Amino acid sequence: MAQIFLDTAKLDEIREAASWGVLDGVTTNPTLMMRAGTGDLKANTLKIVEMVQGPVSAEVVSTDTAGMIGEAQEILSWSEHVFVKIPTTGEGLKAMKKISSWPNGRINATLIFSPAQAYLVARAGASFASIFVGRMDDAGLDGMEVVRQTREIFDNYGFGCQVLAASIRHTAHVVDALLVGADIITMPFAVLQKMIRSPFTDVGLERFLADWAKVAGT
Repeated sequence: MAQIFLDTAKLDEIREAASWGVLDGVTTNPTLMMRAGTGDLKANTLKIVEMVQGPVSAEVVSTDTAGMIGEAQEILSWSEHVFVKIPTTGEGLKAMKKISSWPNGRINATLIFSPAQAYLVARAGASFASIFVGRMDDAGLDGMEVVRQTREIFDNYGFGCQVLAASIRHTAHVVDALLVGADIITMPFAVLQKMIRSPFTDVGLERFLADWAKVAGT
């Protein structure tokens, strides 16, 4: 079963999604934290963990290996549910290799735009490979094909790294990610809301209620 993550740092959105019983985790990044109006990464991350009780990703801001490793030590100490997001770069791969050797080395490899990058982060010990579907689509590329190819590669070689479809723009992306076998789909709250909405559902409910009102009134 594919897991649903919310791509946000806004506590009200996470609280509402968690109340529906379909939320498995949350992904954040420095931009999302800024939009949520918080500068306290640890405090906000722990509030999210308390609500979700599942994987919550927090991203490093260093670009060098030593800096990433130092930040990862701090971030991963916050909770057993916290994963550290590491960018898919040469410095990032070196950091992933080191961090993955730790007992608590939970890594979300981020900013992946090709199956080759996904293969490398799996080799380096990442737990999640986050493929940015929407950003590739924006550039005229086929982001979902990268998810499909990554799924096939991971299955071919028995990697335990999970395929995470990120940068989701709309519900069609969600359906496509499910069809190609993504392990995790992380999306904005607005997309999750649209998943449960249909004008046909609204019309059907109105008709049922109208019919019931007629019966109840007789």
